[in-house]
Amino acid sequence: MIRPATPADVPAILALIRELAGYEKLSHACIATEPLLQKHLFGEDKAADALVTEIQIDSSPQTVGYAIYFKTFSTFLARPGLYLEDIYVQPPHRRKGLGKAMLKHLANFCIEKNYPRLEWTCLDWNQRAQSVYESLGANHMSEWYLYRLTQPDIARLAAELD
Repeated sequence: MIRPATPADVPAILALIRELAGYEKLSHACIATEPLLQKHLFGEDKAADALVTEIQIDSSPQTVGYAIYFKTFSTFLARPGLYLEDIYVQPPHRRKGLGKAMLKHLANFCIEKNYPRLEWTCLDWNQRAQSVYESLGANHMSEWYLYRLTQPDIARLAAELD
């Protein structure tokens, strides 16, 4: 079952985020907390939305995957779209169509809202995920580079502009 996340799902989402960070060899960079997720997924000025995927284990629903996404905007199209920040399914539950079902859910949301784009990034070494995405019709945008400023660099740049 795939459904929109609720505030009660935050502990499970955080546990899955930490699993994903470990899988991506980025545990050292994962500083997410339950209060931060509560604030930014469900607070007054929320920044993103989340889906969870559950399966029945011993007659009890267990969260085994999640997707976090947010609205973007294309100036060339003059229309919003969606950016998929994370999609994760626990390894024992992969190859059962759960990730594809979450992507399908987001695709249907895009159709409902008339959003022309659903975009995300994938680590260059994750060939398995790349194969799945390409099998769904996703295009690898090799001509674009992702750039990022982190907190120390943001502060330095802001100070230079004074």
